[in-house]
Amino acid sequence: MKNIIEVKSLSKIFPGKITAVNKISFSVKQGEIFGFLGPNGAGKSTTIMMLTTLHLPSSGTAFVSGYEIKKSPRSVRMQFGYVSQDLAVDDRLTGYENLFLQAKYYHIPNQTARERIKILLNLVELEKRAKDLVETYSGGMRKRLDIACGLIHRPKILFLDEPTLGLDIHTRRQIWQYITDLREKQGITIFLTTHYMDEADSLCDRIAIIDHGVIKVLGTPQELKSRLGGDIITLDIALTHVAKIPRLIKLLKTLTNIKQIKTAKTKITIVTLHAESMMADILKIIQKNSIPLEMVMLKTPSLDDVFLNFTGRSLRDEAGNREQAHKARRMLRRIRS
Repeated sequence: MKNIIEVKSLSKIFPGKITAVNKISFSVKQGEIFGFLGPNGAGKSTTIMMLTTLHLPSSGTAFVSGYEIKKSPRSVRMQFGYVSQDLAVDDRLTGYENLFLQAKYYHIPNQTARERIKILLNLVELEKRAKDLVETYSGGMRKRLDIACGLIHRPKILFLDEPTLGLDIHTRRQIWQYITDLREKQGITIFLTTHYMDEADSLCDRIAIIDHGVIKVLGTPQELKSRLGGDIITLDIALTHVAKIPRLIKLLKTLTNIKQIKTAKTKITIVTLHAESMMADILKIIQKNSIPLEMVMLKTPSLDDVFLNFTGRSLRDEAGNREQAHKARRMLRRIRS
């Protein structure tokens, strides 16, 4: 399978010597769903902006469907569709009118536009609401229309920035199905950013974790989880006893089969072989040193554990803040309109 996106030592430095993206290299295979995971400010959006020719890179280069982003920006733009996390559809137009307007941006002949719109409305299951104003649509319907707008010119690649941000779990799963169908039925390459671990795990063929402008690790979800090399034991120490954590870690390191120990505030994450048998030894040490626990948990590795392992923090906290900010922006936009 050939690469449809190739990124080579790509960097972006903003005024004030702020490095948003730092010499990243990766490739995306034709027809795959490729995921970008990272907290706010990690460099995800800046990378997409460079790949879509909206930002010029400070150094390095990238090829999109064979076209170099600096030398052939116009040709690059014809290769992809882009759906941002903020809805781009116009509430004052109907679903059909939104799609027809988008077709005009690409100079698609009227008859061809009408034929494509009919197909796309059927694809996102909006054919019965095509003549209704978008202001009457639910959040999920708006997002499906937004995706359809990104497909009107039949791109080879679809960039999706946080495609299910702010949607309920049922609607999110519907969007997942549309994304999967796009790849399976139309062969479109999907490049998406997301902070939902279950979304990345369910949808993506491969995932790149980016933090502080650097790609920390890249692979399939299963490869990334297996790299942790064991089961996960999480201890949450009572806040009043956090001073005992350094000594506790020193004692835990004396146990056999402990592969890795990481801390984040009051939490201690232990990667170990034979976790069930190791649990008894760990709890003995904790009891002997009179360290109260708020919580203890044993589980197989998840993508959140992978993210914590490679970045030193959980993405879940970042996710909550981002979703609240998105909802606030959406509400403010509706008030203004």
